Amino acid sequence: MRKFAYEARDRASNKIVKSTLQADTENGAAHLLIKQGFTPISIKEESDGPNILARLSGRITTKDKVVFTRQLATLIGAGLPLAQSLHTVLEQTQNKQLQSVAQEVTASVEGGKTLSDSFAKHPSVFSPVFIALVASGELSGTLDESLQRLANQQEKDAAMTSKIKGALTYPGIVLFVIFGVMAFMLFTVVPQVEKLYHDLKKDLPLLTQIMVNLADFLAKFWWLAIIIIGIVIYFTIQYMKTEAGVKMKDTLKLNMPIFGGMFRKLYMARFARTGQTLLGSGVSMLDMLKITSTAVNNTIIQKAIDRSSEKVRGGKALSVAIQDEDYILELVPQMIKIGEQSGRIDEMMGKAAQVYEDELDEQIRTISTAIEPVLMVVLAVVAGGMVAAILLPIYSLVNGIGV
Repeated sequence: MRKFAYEARDRASNKIVKSTLQADTENGAAHLLIKQGFTPISIKEESDGPNILARLSGRITTKDKVVFTRQLATLIGAGLPLAQSLHTVLEQTQNKQLQSVAQEVTASVEGGKTLSDSFAKHPSVFSPVFIALVASGELSGTLDESLQRLANQQEKDAAMTSKIKGALTYPGIVLFVIFGVMAFMLFTVVPQVEKLYHDLKKDLPLLTQIMVNLADFLAKFWWLAIIIIGIVIYFTIQYMKTEAGVKMKDTLKLNMPIFGGMFRKLYMARFARTGQTLLGSGVSMLDMLKITSTAVNNTIIQKAIDRSSEKVRGGKALSVAIQDEDYILELVPQMIKIGEQSGRIDEMMGKAAQVYEDELDEQIRTISTAIEPVLMVVLAVVAGGMVAAILLPIYSLVNGIGV
């Protein structure tokens, strides 16, 4: 099917509407518009080529998707037809890239596709969790409720991720300052000390000589240093895209000092919260496990969930299947077991998610408080070492003059 951009008048409201739809021909697009209650004004075929400038103009953030989802849920819950709800949300969407995606979704729905199938055409924007919840809502007739659950889940996941990034930002800034101080002293102060010693025909102390040699090398071969750093960064990025690289990165996240426990709680909260949302929307247990294993965004946890899924397929209860996995924290199978006994697994998974979210908040506050003095000590040691390398020659000169 081809894609057409149209301008038409809504016969019910007498308003001019601009959007896109999919049809085999221009006449087919016109007939489709008339059938939907519009009077066509202009219909033009759109190119399938990607608009690069439009894609670069604005990234689709989680906030954009949450607002889009909530607005759509509200309009559908108010009783508006799906196509009309999509048109209304489309008019209110500010992000140009999301607006383009919403136009394609609207056109697909008007062309006869289901909403979940229309969203599935844009996997880079809408996750498997998003699509599964929409499909579940369509089947159960509770699309507005599924969309509201989805918006809540997206908000909670984004909030947790933001807190983790915030905790990692401060150490990054301090390390940047450390490298800045080192560069400043290497290229400004150290050469002056070396020049002074050279004029006096004195030998530099070992630490200062090392710094002088490093400064000389970087001054003469800065281009080589940039090339080496560029090559290292390039091959590191390429390696991280391989299966071995992804596995190494995900394993490091789970086991790194200080932050490892934080990431484990993040993944458990994400697994439990997503599981609650899916089960609460009527998704089956096996489908829930399949989707959440991808949603946690860690291959090590993903494999643990996949192994548990196979055990559940073989007849074991989820609490039994998941309890022996190394990186699954013990509260999760305990709460799932209570849910299995009471028939409220989704509710118990939600409680487990809340516990880990609260613990994560507390741990981030603790780490943020504790890491500041540690980083200050590191900064003091580095800066002190460089200052010592500069002052040692000066003290040597003073002692030599005194003698």
